Amino acid sequence: MSTRPASGTTSEARERLLNTATRIFYAEGIHSVGIDRITAEAKVTRATLYRHFVGKEDLVLAYLDQADRMMRGQADAAQTGSRSAVDKVRAVARSIADGIRSPGFRGCAFLNAAAEYPDPAHPVHQAVLAHREWFLNTVTDLLAQATDAPADPAARHLVMLRDGAMAAGCLFDPELICETFLRGVEGLLRVHVGETPVPPVADRAV
Repeated sequence: MSTRPASGTTSEARERLLNTATRIFYAEGIHSVGIDRITAEAKVTRATLYRHFVGKEDLVLAYLDQADRMMRGQADAAQTGSRSAVDKVRAVARSIADGIRSPGFRGCAFLNAAAEYPDPAHPVHQAVLAHREWFLNTVTDLLAQATDAPADPAARHLVMLRDGAMAAGCLFDPELICETFLRGVEGLLRVHVGETPVPPVADRAV
């Protein structure tokens, strides 16, 4: 486990290490980046790194934990102001599309990590599964609120749509990928709750 100062505050050096690792891990992959590279770019010594993290694996887990917290916050923020469960699903989908359109998008941090740590028993792989379970549970709960129809199949479908969009978003035109993704979500909602589809923003009259 990573260590923190006794006061509970995060030290400036730890934050710099984590931010540096996050930037490089996401942009270039995890296995390709060594501790020396991270400490050099964070401008700290190896001793400083080991005061805050047991080793590289601990730093990777902290990186994923930070990504998980950020994505949970984004999902919560996206739902603010939406009255119905269906509108909340749409808002979460739009927040995912906004992320795909953002500069420097390199796919899903968790899918990328799973590809590098395929062993299901590895702590990094377990962190990936925990994050995915949270997202699946979130959309399952929202879809269950929208109708009496079983929510599990629609939720799994939405997760697959999200995975496809995240994987393709850094390979092809992100605008086209996002349009396809949002249309897919609308189709899913139409089948699940009989909602009249709302066209993507680009298709609406201005």
